[in-house]
Amino acid sequence: MRSLSLYLLSFLFFAAGLNHFVSPDFYLQVMPPYLPMPHILNWIAGAAEMAFAIGLLIPKTRIYSAWGLIAVLIAVFPANIYMYQEKELLFPDLPNWAMALRLPLQGLLIWWAYQFTRLGQR
Repeated sequence: MRSLSLYLLSFLFFAAGLNHFVSPDFYLQVMPPYLPMPHILNWIAGAAEMAFAIGLLIPKTRIYSAWGLIAVLIAVFPANIYMYQEKELLFPDLPNWAMALRLPLQGLLIWWAYQFTRLGQR
């Protein structure tokens, strides 16, 4: 079960990272306007997600990659807050609860990545 969880987390983040390059307009739309160089930040976030996703699958880099994913999740949290605050502008057809659900979901993803930060998980 632990291996399945690891592969699923890796796949999820690799796909999300790749999507930063395939569908950049979505990520640029939800990026808070106060952040500088949004295109570059989008590329950095996507590349980091893909690199850490691959790193999760390598035992020697697993712990560092899990911490890297946690850092990325914390770094992109302002975008989730911005999406919630600007829901009417960005996603008027979605119910408020759907956007509010994204906020604790970030915590769940952090917890999931944290499961692979301990030495025994190599």
